[in-house]
Amino acid sequence: MRAHINHICAAILLAAIALVAQPVWAQAGGGGGGGGDGGGATPGGIEIDAEGVLSARTTTDPSGRLTMQRLDAARKIVDQDLQKPSKLRKVSLRRLEQQVKALLESGKKIPDDMQYLAGMTRLSHVFYYPETQDIVIAGPAEGYFRTAENRIVGMETGSATLQLQDLIVALRAFSPSGEKTPLIAVSIDPTQDGLKRMAKAQRNLGAVTLNQRFDVANLFREALGHQTITITGVSPKTHFAQVLVEADYNMKLIGIGLEQPPVNITSFIEAATLRSGNRLQRWFFQPNYDNVSLSDDKYAMQLSGSGVKLVGEDEIVSAQGQRSRTGGANKASRKFTTSFTKAYDNLAKVRPLFAELRNLIDLSIAAAYIQKMGLYEDAQWNVETFMDESIASVENSNAPTKVDPVVNVVVKGGAIMTPIGGGVNIQPRLALNSDVVKIDSEGKINEIKDDITFDDLQDSQWWWD
Repeated sequence: MRAHINHICAAILLAAIALVAQPVWAQAGGGGGGGGDGGGATPGGIEIDAEGVLSARTTTDPSGRLTMQRLDAARKIVDQDLQKPSKLRKVSLRRLEQQVKALLESGKKIPDDMQYLAGMTRLSHVFYYPETQDIVIAGPAEGYFRTAENRIVGMETGSATLQLQDLIVALRAFSPSGEKTPLIAVSIDPTQDGLKRMAKAQRNLGAVTLNQRFDVANLFREALGHQTITITGVSPKTHFAQVLVEADYNMKLIGIGLEQPPVNITSFIEAATLRSGNRLQRWFFQPNYDNVSLSDDKYAMQLSGSGVKLVGEDEIVSAQGQRSRTGGANKASRKFTTSFTKAYDNLAKVRPLFAELRNLIDLSIAAAYIQKMGLYEDAQWNVETFMDESIASVENSNAPTKVDPVVNVVVKGGAIMTPIGGGVNIQPRLALNSDVVKIDSEGKINEIKDDITFDDLQDSQWWWD
């Protein structure tokens, strides 16, 4: 029977969502209040069972009442100095690790201020000070709290904060040992058998009416079966990895029209002009900076720009389920990825998940810079506490390995299109070698660096404004 469906576009999403969890070592002695929420918060996002299968969990706060209650509670608990918005909050990585080590050795809980890196919402600078052998990360910061959706965000802007557990994962990926992690990535893909079954299901379909679109979706969903999640470069049991997966999942929901984004983004479905054939769409995130500036002595770095872009590529699937790359993307796919990239800053402001993804990329670039410039050696810092999983454990969640496909069928045109696959592709070392890296010959970064002093810091102080 001819592989044709009248007036149906079947857009198939192959992706997963991830659980947001606190590391066990951060919970010692208590339940992790998350900035005054009283502990015991139900994780939003997803559940991952013992078999590694992901399923969605929805946590909503339509009135915003619960979020406001948590914000009010956090204002009474979070350090008042930390709550003051700062354009450039500084965190000494050596001092931070020393304090974490001391707390762990005494059996005390790691406080929220450390877990959420003093409320930093972006990483914009990295500095090295030879006189004190301090490696310092810096960026905008504010007080923080946990939302009803279980996100840790700033009190003023609502932007997601950096997290200590993610910093540790990034440092491990670019460690003092010198081992180079060429790629941090997540890919969510159909199996070859699943694609083969779907191709067969398509061939066996005759004319389909509008009322049958849900039956078609179920047919394709059953044919595809579980999709495979592959995580590269970091442990799949970490919050870091799971944010990558969750961001990929949510992006595809927007792309195939199953979720209306809170900002203006042209979805693939809206832009598509349908054609027959098994051409698939892949969409994945990559780093995207206007420039990466380095000082003349390479002891200071500044990141400028959004930090994230979405790119796409077409694939062709054979009757046997084999995939081949085309090396390009169709017009509708390009419209979606371009629109998503342009809207990314605005999206990250209202969807903390995408700010979290950007924070992971910032942290990865910073860690790669520290390793590439030999700052571990210059600082004589072996990062022994953060490198040791038996001490600073951040691998505390079930690893996501597979997920059911999510299928959308809409009335548009006269053929089947199946946007599937995708993920996140971060190559920090490549980003540091790219044409966006510039030497700051005017010395502006060093001016910022030289304005930072350690004179008034107490021995136990690890962050300051």
